[in-house]
Amino acid sequence: MRKPLIAANWKMYKTPAQASEFVTNFLPLVAGHDRDEIVLCPSDTSLATVIASVQGTNVGVGGQNMHFAEEGAYTGETSAQMLTTIGATCVILGHSERRQYFCETDETVNKKLHAALKYKLTPIVCIGESLAEREGGHTEDVLRRQATQALTGIAPADAEPIVIAYEPVWAIGTGKTATPEMAAEAHLIIRSEVARRLGRSVAENLRILYGGSVKPDNATALLNQPEIDGALVGGASLDPQSFARIVKY
Repeated sequence: MRKPLIAANWKMYKTPAQASEFVTNFLPLVAGHDRDEIVLCPSDTSLATVIASVQGTNVGVGGQNMHFAEEGAYTGETSAQMLTTIGATCVILGHSERRQYFCETDETVNKKLHAALKYKLTPIVCIGESLAEREGGHTEDVLRRQATQALTGIAPADAEPIVIAYEPVWAIGTGKTATPEMAAEAHLIIRSEVARRLGRSVAENLRILYGGSVKPDNATALLNQPEIDGALVGGASLDPQSFARIVKY
C-alpha cells in the first residue's frame, strides 16, 4: 500500500515571515491527518523558519532544488548535506521550470538524484512532456526517456525512497489540467518503465505524484485514481485553506 504524498512547491513566493504565518494557519487544519505524507517546500531563505515551525507535527519540509556536488565554488547553490543538516527531509529535482529557465538536463537530474539518496533525502523527481511533444504523439517516448535517464546507475536496493512526479509541462501554471484518465495513463507508462529498469517490486512500491494546476476542485478526481499516489501542488499550495482542502481530498 503506497502512502500518498502531498507536497507544496511554493516556488519563488513567501518571505520567512509570510512562511511562518502560513504554517501557523495551516497546522490546525491538518492536525491528526495521517492518511497522507505532507511536505512543504519553501524557498531556501525560508527553509530554516518552516523547519522550526513544524517541529513535532505531521508536516515535513523539503528543498526546491539542490546541487549534485557535496561542496565547491558554486555560487548561489545548496548541497544535499546542507539540506539534511538543517532538517529538510526531501527535495524536488528536475522541475520543468528548472529545466526550462536554468538549463537543467536529464544528466544533471540523475547526478542530483544520486546525491540526494546518499544524504538520505527523499527525492521528488519531476518528468513530463511539453505541449508540442504531446500533440506530436511523443508523450510515451519522453516519459520513458526521462525516467530511464533519471534512474541511470540506481540499484533496485537503493530505489525505495525515490518519488516521481508526473508534471505535464503544458499544465504547469496554465490552469490546464490533465484529465484523471490522461494522468493515470501517463503514470502507468512511468511505472512500467521503472519496472523494466528496476524490477516489478520496486515499481509497485514507487510513489508517482501528479502535478500541474492541481486545485481543491480537481484534487479528488485526480487523487482517487489508483495509479496516482499524491500531488505536487504549485499555486494552490500558497494559501493554507486551499492546500488543506487538497490534503483532505
